[in-house]
Amino acid sequence: MKILIEGYHYDATEQVKNIVREIAPLQDIDQQICVSYVGYFFNPHIGDCVFILPKVLLDEKDQVFGHIKAVDIIDLEGCKDLRDDERKFIYEFAVWIYRAIVVFSKDKEHKDIVLWKQYPQVGFRKRYLTNTYLDIIHAMVEFNRMNKSYFTFILKNLHSGFNRIHWPKTIARTTAIVQDDEPFYLRPVNRKRMINFDEELLIIFFSILNYIHEEYGFPVEINNGFDLITGKRFQQYLKGFGKTRLKQIKYKYFSDKALQIWELCYAFFERAHQIAVPSDQREYLIVKNFNIVFEAIIDELIGDKLDRGMEEKLKKQPDGKLVDHIFKYRSLTHNEGDKGKDIYYIGDSKYYKIGAPVSEESVYKQYTYARNVIQWNLDLFLKDKDIDLQASNPMLRDEETEGYNIIPNFFISAKIDKDLSYRDDIDLAKNDDESKSEYISYHFENRLFDRDTLLISHYNVNFLYVVSLYARDNASQKAAWKKKVKEMFREQIQELLNKKYDFYAMSPATGNKAHEYIQQNFQTILGKTFKPLGDTPIFSLALDKSPAFKAENERLRDELAKNFFIEKCPLGVDPTTRVPMPTYVAPEPLSKPQYVLVGYLRNEYYDKFINQGIYYARTGFESGSMHLETGFDQISYVLFHNDNRVEIHKASQKGPRLVSAEELRTKGFNPHGQWYLVYSINKKPIDLEYNGHTYKAEDLVIPPWYINKGVFIMTMDALLEEVRKYRAKE
Repeated sequence: MKILIEGYHYDATEQVKNIVREIAPLQDIDQQICVSYVGYFFNPHIGDCVFILPKVLLDEKDQVFGHIKAVDIIDLEGCKDLRDDERKFIYEFAVWIYRAIVVFSKDKEHKDIVLWKQYPQVGFRKRYLTNTYLDIIHAMVEFNRMNKSYFTFILKNLHSGFNRIHWPKTIARTTAIVQDDEPFYLRPVNRKRMINFDEELLIIFFSILNYIHEEYGFPVEINNGFDLITGKRFQQYLKGFGKTRLKQIKYKYFSDKALQIWELCYAFFERAHQIAVPSDQREYLIVKNFNIVFEAIIDELIGDKLDRGMEEKLKKQPDGKLVDHIFKYRSLTHNEGDKGKDIYYIGDSKYYKIGAPVSEESVYKQYTYARNVIQWNLDLFLKDKDIDLQASNPMLRDEETEGYNIIPNFFISAKIDKDLSYRDDIDLAKNDDESKSEYISYHFENRLFDRDTLLISHYNVNFLYVVSLYARDNASQKAAWKKKVKEMFREQIQELLNKKYDFYAMSPATGNKAHEYIQQNFQTILGKTFKPLGDTPIFSLALDKSPAFKAENERLRDELAKNFFIEKCPLGVDPTTRVPMPTYVAPEPLSKPQYVLVGYLRNEYYDKFINQGIYYARTGFESGSMHLETGFDQISYVLFHNDNRVEIHKASQKGPRLVSAEELRTKGFNPHGQWYLVYSINKKPIDLEYNGHTYKAEDLVIPPWYINKGVFIMTMDALLEEVRKYRAKE
């Protein structure tokens, strides 16, 4: 087995050129060869396989395992500096990389970077020496798939004839009772079940396949009635007993198939045994850009599929930037689990060598990703593009304080533990000289809740763990880890912010003076306060812990204490447990009439209007047109009706847009007038809740004369009164 490292610059020696001639990388001007693939290929010219490992195995000194040069492990068996555990690690690591590439190859979007020619079958022609764990595993899986009829035949023969009465021994050894001239044997002798070496070999073979399936996720079909060797017993076989037992029963087999099974089992335990593979065929499974594979692995394990309309805007951003990972999860500033309170988490995968720092370009791009997301959110709510998206997305800006919620940003890079473990491990990345677990950008100091204050945290994830989890392709395991790691990110980012800022919970203490105080002292608290719980009158205050702001922060707290209850409340603590909920009753706002747009709509237009989330009303004085009466720009509900049904839909509070007939034609409509008011509506019909009552759609029976009136505006009170009168006459 030959080992190359992706991205490492090898001197163009004859040994290296012979190894890589199958993938034909050219040497550069410095007479060096650099392989930009990751994966496996068999080189028939040297009669051995070559495995190209990811560059994450290299540290900043271009060493593997911290003490071996990459060039010294080209010949794996000849490298005397490798410890036994390191050599074992490489064998198993090869399998995980193979499985990860196989799973990745299902992604049609990136199929052009995967180069794959299937492995050959095991045979007894020309042999070559191999100790490739990957080769052996794949050979066993393929042998099982191609020999199902053989196993069925053997199992049928193994289980035939047992538990039958052995009459010669029964007659010779037991006494019969004669009754009605017929002998009866009360203790018949059955055929004894002897040790069957064919059966034992099959048990070992299928136990190995079961281990391969459970450990590495290879799709293996095992259909037999044996008690397989599993758990601690199988671990003993892996530690040497399996090889010893196979040697003891080796000379019990004579058929070609049985010898093949024995050879495969022995090769699995020995990993350095000769197995027959036709070496005159080329085989390979490699990817050109493993950074794309790493990105896909992380996105599969932490990302979510975005809602309608968000994929192109948030992940594939309009300025051409592509975000690696974005998902919605619980906000940092509250402890509620409401979907409406979720915030965007933006991540970027960094496929570097171990310990390599994040580049300034990457940091700058990450800030740009977040600014694009903020602007998309502002446009969503200020320009009223889609009322359904508004309902399913958080509003980043708090209208009362004009503070902005914190958007978590993070980098994820790979690490490999010194003990080469596959344990689940994520931690903040740090360099030896200084902390590099965070980056911050701001326009104004001491303003965390400002749209231009952006923080990025940097995490290292155990590369071995995520590759093995992805390679298993087990949906339940991935879902469990995704849930766990999202909460871990949230908690660690909260911890990071708690180290930089003092957080306080505030609730109004002087009647209904909170809004008035915020308006009068807007410049003082701008960017320092945010309302994390929606309409609940509790505020979050964030103050930078830096000594330079100590005096300023003390003055602000003293001033706030005159109008608010204020207590320390780190992120992650429920603010309602730190400050009392306001006991005052807010004055009722001056009642304003709610206006309803009532429109007759033919059945053939229903789906067209609803699917686009709009209703357009022709303006003017012709029959069927809507007059610009009082309330046309304050419509709260749109009520559709015809002879068959009545539906009421929530309308956007931003008011209508005036559009021309030409613009409507571009959207697939066929207008008859010149100017139209276009209202945005929620696509789902609702029950009307008004003045403490709930009205079903069927309750809103429209008088027949409304049909002739076309499109018109009326207050909700007037509509309900008309409905009441009409129903009273019925």
